[in-house]
Amino acid sequence: QVHLVESGGGSVQAGGSLRLSCTAYGYIDSVYCMGWFRQAPGKEREGVATIDNWSSTNYTDSVKGRFTISQDNAKATLYLQMNSLKPEDTAMYYCAADSLSGYCDGPEWRYWGQGTQVTVSS
Repeated sequence: QVHLVESGGGSVQAGGSLRLSCTAYGYIDSVYCMGWFRQAPGKEREGVATIDNWSSTNYTDSVKGRFTISQDNAKATLYLQMNSLKPEDTAMYYCAADSLSGYCDGPEWRYWGQGTQVTVSS
């Protein structure tokens, strides 16, 4: 089992920055891939960024050039640096581990955190 705990959310004005963190606990040696997802009120959850054990990353188009996903294996922590934030980035952000597809993609993941709220005001 892997337990994920997110932190770092908050409220910022448009153009501002936030850094989200997600610390993994438990049998983390089994984790091969991690990702960030978000869900805004009334919308479906969407993938934001993923990173695998070889540090290969992928981003959804709307955050490319603004968000950066990274990981510190020694600290078992995943990060999402979010710059140039926009009101449309407002959502609950979740970290997840181990895509069920086996390819570090798709909507179904084995482990999920509880979420951290990000609110961007115009």
